[in-house]
Amino acid sequence: KNITMKRLFAAILLKPNEVFSDALNQLQAKLKREGITWVSCHNLHLTLKFFGETNAERISAIEKALHSGVAGVSAFDICFNRIGIFGSRYNPKVIWLGAETNPVLNHLFFQLKTELEKSSFAYDRQNFVPHLTLGRIREISDKILFQQVIGDYREAFSLKQKIVSVQLYESVLTTKGPIYKTLSSTPLKLQ
Repeated sequence: KNITMKRLFAAILLKPNEVFSDALNQLQAKLKREGITWVSCHNLHLTLKFFGETNAERISAIEKALHSGVAGVSAFDICFNRIGIFGSRYNPKVIWLGAETNPVLNHLFFQLKTELEKSSFAYDRQNFVPHLTLGRIREISDKILFQQVIGDYREAFSLKQKIVSVQLYESVLTTKGPIYKTLSSTPLKLQ
């Protein structure tokens, strides 16, 4: 019997405003000579759990766990406002935008993690660092300029949004970059 595998992740989708989009366009323009694959604005998301290649038959178990995980969690505001780099100064890998400390988000993450682990979807040991990936770095030719530009933009981004649901996505890899298909959306409690 055929097993259908899907590349899945659970996330919160963000909708950037014009100010954010403008800042991102400027940052991209200043770093256009560098080997960076930028995430398109309509794909910006905060990953809660990356499942990777998953048997499609397990989707309902994931959805059930997401539903239990968000139970009792109310819609909340989140603010992303500090740019950072994963990797080292000498070998940067990812440009990201971090979220302000948010007890509701941390609680949501912990509940989802607990429910998904009950359904045997293990989490790796890494700490939860809520962030939006802005770009994946293949190569930086001018590291001094790169650090300077990132420094200049440290305060340039601010994205505040009300979070009302958690999405389960399928990521379909194409030559033009990934396409995210929403498989389901689990609403948070509205005040």
